[in-house]
Amino acid sequence: MDAGAAAFIGMGLAALGFAGAGIGIGMVFSKMIEAVARQPEAEGRISKYVWIGFALVETTALYGLVVAFIIMGSR
Repeated sequence: MDAGAAAFIGMGLAALGFAGAGIGIGMVFSKMIEAVARQPEAEGRISKYVWIGFALVETTALYGLVVAFIIMGSR
């Protein structure tokens, strides 16, 4: 396998972070909806933590994008 093919495989593996981030974001917001449905008066407190969790999950996708671009730039 030459270096060009390995770079494309590496970019594809780095892009798999998007799938994980999509699943994570879906889980964060589904659990928020479930928690608010059970206890509506706690929505204000829950939403703060949900947005923090959303930001942390989204960073994994951004890290995957950065790694893919680094691999693409070194090719």
